[in-house]
Amino acid sequence: MNPVAAALDRLNNLLGPTGARLVAVSKYQSDERVMMAYEAGQRIFAENRVQELLAKKARFPSDIEWHFIGHLQSNKVRMLLPAVGLIHSVDSPALLEQINHESLRMGLQTHVLLQVHIAQEEHKFGLKAPEVLPLLNRCAEGAFAGVRVGGLMGMASLCHDDLQIDSEFNGLSTLFTEAKSRFGARLPDFNELSMGMSGDYALALLHGSTLVRMGSALFEAGALHS
Repeated sequence: MNPVAAALDRLNNLLGPTGARLVAVSKYQSDERVMMAYEAGQRIFAENRVQELLAKKARFPSDIEWHFIGHLQSNKVRMLLPAVGLIHSVDSPALLEQINHESLRMGLQTHVLLQVHIAQEEHKFGLKAPEVLPLLNRCAEGAFAGVRVGGLMGMASLCHDDLQIDSEFNGLSTLFTEAKSRFGARLPDFNELSMGMSGDYALALLHGSTLVRMGSALFEAGALHS
């Protein structure tokens, strides 16, 4: 078994009891390593740059579901939409408006998550928590016919303080639960909580993450955190 396949097997065994799915972050990885993961059964891959996602989509098998996880610039929306299965990082009402507009123009319904700013780092993108429920209310009322809002995404602080990270994930999980309770009947796709990466996924899983974004834990030998 190749090292990527072995890591994928270990990760799937860890995620299996939780029901969470692995999003393989393929940025910076060689085509060979990406294909190792694909051949071992991985089908969801993610990029944080539009051009890289488009290039990889053209090179790799057509049954891969490509997710976008980076900050999406407004001038890249039009080129991304036809290629992407899920955008994790809708970080402003203006971006949601633009995705909706372009989706309607193209005859698409784009699946998205709303990114919430939960970290200490101010430079990270995302909606402020008080913005989320009012925006979801607009979605539930049909204001964005070109998008299907599937849940929330957040990135914890890049630090070694497990208590801080745990608190951030707990806050996002609480917001997700409240949003689903309020709007779930009118937003039937609102089921995904995307949080946790290679260094903090264990804490994310404790708070109900359904999509875990991992790069190093999958692709780099010996990088699995447990």
